Amino acid sequence: MKATLSNYKQAPRKVRLVARAIVGKSVANAQTELRFMVKRAASPLEKLLNSALANAVNAGVSAENLIVKEFRVDKGIVAHRSMPRAFGRASRINKRSSHVTIVLAEKVAKVKKGAKKVLAEVKAEVKKAEPKAKKVVKAKAKTK
Repeated sequence: MKATLSNYKQAPRKVRLVARAIVGKSVANAQTELRFMVKRAASPLEKLLNSALANAVNAGVSAENLIVKEFRVDKGIVAHRSMPRAFGRASRINKRSSHVTIVLAEKVAKVKKGAKKVLAEVKAEVKKAEPKAKKVVKAKAKTK
């Protein structure tokens, strides 16, 4: 449940502003927020989110349980251009690009405090029963 966008022609610093706004949100909320965000990077990132969602649905995961786990924006290639300056000089202009990766994950239900105690008790009982079960299995193996 992953999708990538390589060599997107916008500086990573600007794209990260949009990416940080939707990390940890459900896919539906992230799509809505990207649709109405007034940033140039919002539209390509919405397409990327839809692509990751399609990948997840093709893998057989329910779309309602997905959240945006990770939204990484890395530095891409930098094209160097020059701007004419005074006295025949030139100054460099960096045209930056970004590599964007999105990872979707299934939402994990939070366990209540009382349920943690019950879970710990069940684990303790399983540990106590394990040696007895191993003895029974060995005894059955010997009789065969």
